[in-house]
Amino acid sequence: MFVSFLRVLILYPIVVFGVRLMGKRQIGELQPAELVITILISNIATLPLEDQNLPLLMGITPMLLLICFEVLLARLGLRSRRIRHLLAGGPQVIIRGGKIDRRMMTELRFTLDDLMTALRSNGVFDLRDVQFAVVETNGTVSVCQKANAKPLTPDDLHLHPAQSDPPEVLIADGSISEEGLKALGSSEQTLLHELKRKHLTPEQVFLLTADRSGICTLIRKEDSI
Repeated sequence: MFVSFLRVLILYPIVVFGVRLMGKRQIGELQPAELVITILISNIATLPLEDQNLPLLMGITPMLLLICFEVLLARLGLRSRRIRHLLAGGPQVIIRGGKIDRRMMTELRFTLDDLMTALRSNGVFDLRDVQFAVVETNGTVSVCQKANAKPLTPDDLHLHPAQSDPPEVLIADGSISEEGLKALGSSEQTLLHELKRKHLTPEQVFLLTADRSGICTLIRKEDSI
């Protein structure tokens, strides 16, 4: 039992490190080559856990080799469009000019149910509102609506609102975010000084956000219950 526990403690951080090294993607966003390597790594990681007689290096070594192989392929893909296309394929248009390309849907084995599900996930519930749709290399569908179906934007109304970045999180559950302070060009001393003026400590704050214009949102821990 102790051996299994020890092996889990060793293999788990290696698998997490490998997945982080391959990039921050969700499962649904993985390219085919990335998905295959992820599945292989997960399967290899289970072998030393199921068979206690199998040396731990027999699992670690192929995992590290697969991770290195994926990083190498990613580097090559950055330099060569042909390699990227070979590994991931290319986007395929299934709706052009408001008309469905049935031949392409058949080639992709994409059913009408799949299409309607993808449209609904893009906030489109009427097929007549779609001008253009493309199946990306990771299987997701990108949709461009017709001009008369798109929501109004400030440009449509000839408005020119000021551009601003979203608020940064400065305190989350009592912990000060150095990244948020750095993004706003502020410091921890300035933050503590402002909190002191409000008779607060970071430990009493559930959430504090701020933007460059100085607009802040503060939620105390006692108010979040």
